[in-house]
Amino acid sequence: MSNDVQQKPPPATGGLDRFFKISERGSTVGQEVRGGLVTFLTMAYIIILNPLILGFVPDSEGMYLGGGTEPGSGIPAIAAGTALVAGILTLAMGAVANFPLALAAGLGLNAFVANSIARQSTWADAMGLVVLEGLVILVLVMTGFRKAVFHAVPQQLKVAISVGIGLFIALVGFVDARFVTRIPDEFTTTVPVQLGVGGHLTGWPVLIFCLGLLLMIALWVRQVRGAILIGIVVATVLAVIAEAIGDLGAAGADNPGGWSLSVPTVGDDVFGLPDFSTLLQFNLFGAFSSVEGGVLAALLLVFSLLLADFFDTMGTMTAIGAEAGLNDEEGVPPNAQRILMVDSVAAIAGGAAGVSSNTSYIESASGVGEGARTGLASVVTGLVFLVAMFFTPLVALIPSEAAVPALVLVGFLMMQQVTEIDWRDVELAIPAFLTIVVMPFTYSISAGIGAGFVAYVLIKLVVGKVRDIHPLLWVVAVLFVVYFAYTPISSWVS
Repeated sequence: MSNDVQQKPPPATGGLDRFFKISERGSTVGQEVRGGLVTFLTMAYIIILNPLILGFVPDSEGMYLGGGTEPGSGIPAIAAGTALVAGILTLAMGAVANFPLALAAGLGLNAFVANSIARQSTWADAMGLVVLEGLVILVLVMTGFRKAVFHAVPQQLKVAISVGIGLFIALVGFVDARFVTRIPDEFTTTVPVQLGVGGHLTGWPVLIFCLGLLLMIALWVRQVRGAILIGIVVATVLAVIAEAIGDLGAAGADNPGGWSLSVPTVGDDVFGLPDFSTLLQFNLFGAFSSVEGGVLAALLLVFSLLLADFFDTMGTMTAIGAEAGLNDEEGVPPNAQRILMVDSVAAIAGGAAGVSSNTSYIESASGVGEGARTGLASVVTGLVFLVAMFFTPLVALIPSEAAVPALVLVGFLMMQQVTEIDWRDVELAIPAFLTIVVMPFTYSISAGIGAGFVAYVLIKLVVGKVRDIHPLLWVVAVLFVVYFAYTPISSWVS
């Protein structure tokens, strides 16, 4: 009897305690507050990084996100929208699902939206596809079909998608910092890229990128909380000093050692009212006519977004629940359906706000490590994100060379999952390999997913294991075949 008494949680001490079940889960208000702050510190870089990924890519009409014609003109608005959506949805995760999980614009997803969708449509059309993807996920959650889709794709292919996205965003980081550049067309060579300029690292900006990356790595391996944010801040300070002393200017043909995307000059504004000009700038079905390939291509883009967002969330919430000791005997976290509902709404909200799909962040594990066990930690994280909206003018200071080292480090973290693939099983290893390598080599996440799915169905068909192929994968593989062969098929039909 005494053992049973000892195992009971301490009684709740107030309304806040009872609502979030703080004592019941073996936590305290202090632990939750610290955990929420630590989670913010480890993922606050997204306020800086998301605008840099989205703000310098022109759409098919030459316009930049936020409505400007100059690269980076919409950065303050993207930063404000990023903080706003992250704050509101993380608050919702805490209040509705009571789970220590934060949400923000998804890395990899934003790169996909910028490089694979916006370049062949308008930004409004691209964000419309993000909203559609979120609506589809919401329907899948509400109908219970999401679990069926989850089980349709082999686990090792899901892992390969995450690993491939990791390599892709790492390459984006190296390219944006001009650590890797395209070899000019006037040089007769079959080599497509090179180190720096002419095979050498040129200028202070790329050196600051290297220093920032090395600092992040050093802090990360030392398990310093906020390592990514600290690295970005230190690299930005170095960049501002270097620009003030050397007047390096923007990179160009006559200035190969300049800043690749934005020049870090100090302005008068540090604090200001947030600019929400990206909010509600989306066209729900515009991409169905603007994207090359029409309806089929647009549907495949939605499906690619869905896959990248869909499986990452399932894995993230399971991992956070396990780290916090909250999962049941079947490995399911508490309030799983509510968690998935909030995450689905986050995808819709991100597209509607013009800042790309929002998703759950594995960095929430840092807050759990600090003691967070309830949604109160998420409420704290969300509130800090909302406060950060008023400091978004600072974002304009930060050059890509100071921020994109985070892409390389996050790429490594995603790459770590590669050990979960059984490379001795060629029936799964070959599709996984193609998924991983095709993404960075083609600069397309959807191409990597398609290559893996088509290879998986083909191999199972060749070895006579047709029963291993889920009916959904047959449909997806056929769609990707049509997608890859769209030009010859359309020529043949016409």
